[in-house]
Amino acid sequence: MATISKLAISSPASSLSSSSSSRSRSLPPNSILHLGHPRNGSLPKLAASRLFLQNDRPLNGSLVVRCSQSSGNGSPLKRTTLHDLYERQGQSPWYDNLCRPVTDLIPLIESGVRGVTSNPAIFQKAISSSNAYNDQFRELVQSGKDIEAAYWELVVKDIQDACKLFEPIYDQTDGGDGYVSVEVSPRLADDTNGTIEAAKWLHKVVDRPNVYIKIPATAPCIPSIKEVISYGISVNVTLIFSLSRYEAVIDAYLDGLEASGLDDLSRVTSVASFFVSRVDTLIDKLLEQIGTPEALDLRGKAAVAQAALAYQLYQKKFSGPRWEALVKKGAKKQRLLWASTSVKNPAYPDTLYVAPLIGPDTVSTMPDQALQAFIDHGSVARTIDSNVSEAEGIYSALEKLGIDWGYVGNQLEVEGVDSFKKSFDSLLDTLQEKANSLKIVSL
Repeated sequence: MATISKLAISSPASSLSSSSSSRSRSLPPNSILHLGHPRNGSLPKLAASRLFLQNDRPLNGSLVVRCSQSSGNGSPLKRTTLHDLYERQGQSPWYDNLCRPVTDLIPLIESGVRGVTSNPAIFQKAISSSNAYNDQFRELVQSGKDIEAAYWELVVKDIQDACKLFEPIYDQTDGGDGYVSVEVSPRLADDTNGTIEAAKWLHKVVDRPNVYIKIPATAPCIPSIKEVISYGISVNVTLIFSLSRYEAVIDAYLDGLEASGLDDLSRVTSVASFFVSRVDTLIDKLLEQIGTPEALDLRGKAAVAQAALAYQLYQKKFSGPRWEALVKKGAKKQRLLWASTSVKNPAYPDTLYVAPLIGPDTVSTMPDQALQAFIDHGSVARTIDSNVSEAEGIYSALEKLGIDWGYVGNQLEVEGVDSFKKSFDSLLDTLQEKANSLKIVSL
């Protein structure tokens, strides 16, 4: 596999619209993780926003990484564990965040990041905490766009610009990597047909080969996934919290490929976003309520165990006659993507949801905390199936204690959808207030 550092990323900053650079002077106070300057001469200088790696401690200490408007030259970028993760173990490290200016992603790409995921909560934080969107927002509403339509135009621009930056990775891997994900409205989580139409619309307006349309793995949206895949649209299925729902997601992908009627399936790809840390957050609470030594000893072990079993399911489902028939048409496996990889309990190791889940043909999407930690002191080795029997034992032990995995999955799904809806509604309220403060005629 070629290294990221050798990719020819030709002037990605100049390929973005001039309006993007004009808005790059105001950054969110705590927006995005950046890991260093590009190598001198390998990428264009970004006058408005330069990025740097601030090493306040020795190399084995905690990384402090921030957005910067410094125009200094910085230090040459070195290889990171992210390059090793992909080249040695076949796992793609993605970044779980996005904000303006998207050119701030350039050092991340050189550091080994191979894709980006976004969600309503990420855009709520990015847009509400930054002035970088004001100019475009003002123009949109003054042109007659309502608040929600304006929101989608802000989002689409960020996604398009990010897709441009990752396009060299997409091209070099023949569509295997380099994706940017954007989610349909969380208000549609219970609307099968509405989700299908929203996915088709987003795919059309973004109009980039390396965009993933995110669809939640709610029961009403499982048929949506099949339908959208059958149209030849690549999908990131999100909010998967249980093995049973994950199997339904795989089946929807396979059903969609078979229903597509396409002779060449090589450009229809998908990832299944299996959430991890939130599983421990909920199950740990249940174990503490049980309170026995056996129960307390299982805290912090449920999420990784279930994820290891999900990988076993992945290997089983993407083998055999049914899958081989699709491979003959160019079909690619729906990769498992580990989501929610930041540690919620500070008592746990900060790479708990990254280091034990390393395996080929998978993706790990990491927010700032997890990415910093893994680059600083993460180790690269195949771990996802290193002890399947232990994972099975933990899973069964939790069941014997009365942990209902079906309840856990359903509860986390409800919480996840609700959280995204609140973020979405909050952002629309913020934009309405911003429109009012700018004395713009709004809804």
